[in-house]
Amino acid sequence: MTQDPKQQNPQPPFRENPQSSPGREADMRNKPDHGETSYKGHERLAGKVALITGADSGIGRAVALAYAREGADVAIAYLNEHADAKETERWVTQAGRRALLLPGDLADPEVCRGIVKRTASELGRLDIVVNNAAFQGKAVDDFSQLSAERIERTFRVNILAMFYVTQEALKYLPAGGSVINTASIQAYKPSPPIIDYATTKGAIVAFTKGLAPEFIQSKGVRVNCVAPGPVWTPIIPQSFSGEKLEQFGKQSPTLRPAQPAELAPAYVFLASAESSFVNGEVLGVTGGLPLG
Repeated sequence: MTQDPKQQNPQPPFRENPQSSPGREADMRNKPDHGETSYKGHERLAGKVALITGADSGIGRAVALAYAREGADVAIAYLNEHADAKETERWVTQAGRRALLLPGDLADPEVCRGIVKRTASELGRLDIVVNNAAFQGKAVDDFSQLSAERIERTFRVNILAMFYVTQEALKYLPAGGSVINTASIQAYKPSPPIIDYATTKGAIVAFTKGLAPEFIQSKGVRVNCVAPGPVWTPIIPQSFSGEKLEQFGKQSPTLRPAQPAELAPAYVFLASAESSFVNGEVLGVTGGLPLG
């Protein structure tokens, strides 16, 4: 049965307890849907190994679940949300695939390089890198409230880590490999209360488009990007409160935020051979909000 997309998933208002950083899915009242009961795999990624940063929850968990059901082993990189990461591990192993937990702070370049090395060493190879981890601070009322420490951490986790992870991954990725970066509608429609986060998302688009021609020519590796619109993940109650939290996603033409499960198929497509002629693209999954 088909269904009106506006009615397909929970809609605002969301009654949720605000969280401190990092947000934890285990503490959310309104649990996101990662495709646990809906995603069906078709062996599109059989025999491959994927490293996914920020895979403990939200989009990262949905992608990990989908990749596992498509036949891939999954390395789950995350900060310190151990309970959330164990839940992702459970879904990966339940799909019959190997899971590797990789805790660590991606603000540290050595951690970035280390998770790549461990993935290749312990899972035997590396075919797909999903640069998905992100830090988003509390929404501010005024630009002057953004501290130097917060701005620096946002850039270290959101964009600098992509440089270090991808540089190291290039040593292992074979021809036919794939790098997939997570940008955001914020790259095109930046919100002043989270302008530091939005700016890094714009940088990710440039990073993707700049690397794609070089990587495909030198290594046969494709580089693409997914730009989500509003998505219901732990980063939302971590960043917003009051009416902004309750009405999150209402600005989308679908009048609701996406669930992580609605993002996962885009990452599967970009990692699979079905997208072999797609390179340097930004795939918007925004519910109708235009990119640009």
